[in-house]
Amino acid sequence: MLHKIKKLVPTWMTAPYHWALAWISAIVYRFPSNKLIVIGVTGTNGKSSTIQFIAQMLEGLGKTVGYTGTAGFYIAGETIENKMKMTMPGRFFLQRLLRDMVRAKCQYALVETTSQGIEQYRHLGINYDVVLFTNLTPEHIESHGGFDQYKAAKGKLFAHLTNRKRKVIGNERMEKTSVINADDPHASYFSKFDADRHVKFSWSEDDGGEDVIDVHALSHDIDGAHVKINNVDGLIPMHALFQQKNAVAALSVVHSLGFGLRECMKVMENLDSLPGRFEIIDEGQDFQVIVDYAYEPYALEALLSAAEKLPHKRIIGVHGSCGGGRDVARRDKIGRLAGHREDVVIVTNEDPYDEDPRCIIEAVAKGVKATGKREGESLFIIDDRMEAIQHAIDIAKKGDIVLLTGKGSETVMAVAGGRKTPWSDREAAHQALKRRKASSLV
Repeated sequence: MLHKIKKLVPTWMTAPYHWALAWISAIVYRFPSNKLIVIGVTGTNGKSSTIQFIAQMLEGLGKTVGYTGTAGFYIAGETIENKMKMTMPGRFFLQRLLRDMVRAKCQYALVETTSQGIEQYRHLGINYDVVLFTNLTPEHIESHGGFDQYKAAKGKLFAHLTNRKRKVIGNERMEKTSVINADDPHASYFSKFDADRHVKFSWSEDDGGEDVIDVHALSHDIDGAHVKINNVDGLIPMHALFQQKNAVAALSVVHSLGFGLRECMKVMENLDSLPGRFEIIDEGQDFQVIVDYAYEPYALEALLSAAEKLPHKRIIGVHGSCGGGRDVARRDKIGRLAGHREDVVIVTNEDPYDEDPRCIIEAVAKGVKATGKREGESLFIIDDRMEAIQHAIDIAKKGDIVLLTGKGSETVMAVAGGRKTPWSDREAAHQALKRRKASSLV
């Protein structure tokens, strides 16, 4: 019904329409965020992983948690699949989730908060207590009209933080806290917004002082990264640097909530790896298959940097790009990045929406070709994603790494006409490995 109403709203009325829906939905569900300690996570990359790490840590500390985001919806131990292809759902859906968290006696609500959601006022009816900035890289530029506008959209969340009343939960007055990745070039912009408390985290060589969480990498082995955080030794049980940084971001948030650093680090050591985030698919093969959500250049570069540190002979990558007019410029960048740093590149379909999938594929492939890759030798263009994954796995040899990017743990593919068809890179990888094994036995 709301979708039909939206179509009737003139363009000049769009902002008031979104603003009104934000308040109406909060009123309908009786402002559930006032009953929860709400943590908002924003940034270009790492939002979903960081939210899940925060949830794991809080549960490890005996707390009841709910969250919303790309990876799904979670309420007090119950997971609800996100088939919407929408990181920050619509206002009524989001407020209903928060109300369900209140009913389930959740103490904490984690909200993955996107720039596009902010521009549509989806954050407006939410009373945040903590907001976290992960990082900022060029993304969604076309939809925002430029990088500065994109950054400003993120900034609105930090401006919103202190515009809502301070809560009293469990006889404790909640501070409005901003948690900032101090290593990001745009950290100073987000630090300038008012808050009762500013917390920063950094991978550094020097102690930053009060309210700065300093991480010193000591060594790395099969268990993960051994680190010293504010002079306390600990382990981050992740192998990729971007995963380690997400874990530190999560620790910083949990520590800012009043939990001791030592107890935070203890639960951090028990973090589980996340589905579709540097997930290794194992069917007993003598090469590695890794599924990762990396769908844009910055995330892909981080993924490749992590993969390159693993023992390997070749890297074989399967890539595509999103349709729907989203960040068209990233297609060539993805192709060039893969072409420069991978031995074999396979370009295929990802989430075309209403665009011609072949046009997207060719745009990515053009970037690959610009690096000198030759089609049929080190570049393969395969429209069908299952066939592309099967080909990557079939040509893999002992010691190779196969990277399947762009979908992660998603369970649908967005195609023409607003349809979402069932799809899983993880399941496709298992199937392809089983087929390869079966064919070798014939």
